[in-house]
Amino acid sequence: MNSISKVFAIIMAILLLYIFPISAAFDNQDDVSELVVLRAVTTFVDAVRDKGYISPAMYNDFVQGLHATGNTFDIQMEHGQKRYDPVYDDPTRPETFRDAYAIHYETFYNAQMLPVLFPNTTAGKDDPTRRYKLAVGDTFHVFVKNTNRTNGTILHDFLNNASSPHEKIFIPYGGVVRNEDG
Repeated sequence: MNSISKVFAIIMAILLLYIFPISAAFDNQDDVSELVVLRAVTTFVDAVRDKGYISPAMYNDFVQGLHATGNTFDIQMEHGQKRYDPVYDDPTRPETFRDAYAIHYETFYNAQMLPVLFPNTTAGKDDPTRRYKLAVGDTFHVFVKNTNRTNGTILHDFLNNASSPHEKIFIPYGGVVRNEDG
């Protein structure tokens, strides 16, 4: 009976002296990574909203800021545009205008933005044709989530014999474009 209590005491000592401090350090690392990602996302989105465009340099700086955490991320950008189209009884005859406008919403995603930023041409990275332009009143949102399992998640899953979702860091941020510089 005495040997069982000694083994239990050794296991508890190992847990208290090594495993829990390591777990707390990994959790703290995840919290710091989340703050770094939050800052990178808000800086990028606010710059886009203030300038009215995305340049390759802005996007690359944003991605480098995210990868400084040591994690991998799924980055989804969304550009919303509101369009007003006049309503006609017969579109071929301007005099049939009904004094009304139809509102149409268009949304553009990474698939439409990234080819503008990174085309298959030899244009320099500062070339104005490589800017994705937005207009005042458009909306711009970025959704960032990690795709890897962080060290804190792995250790928590090991200690709890569980399988947590990979997305520990998820940052949505966006707003209305305020200015058009480009």
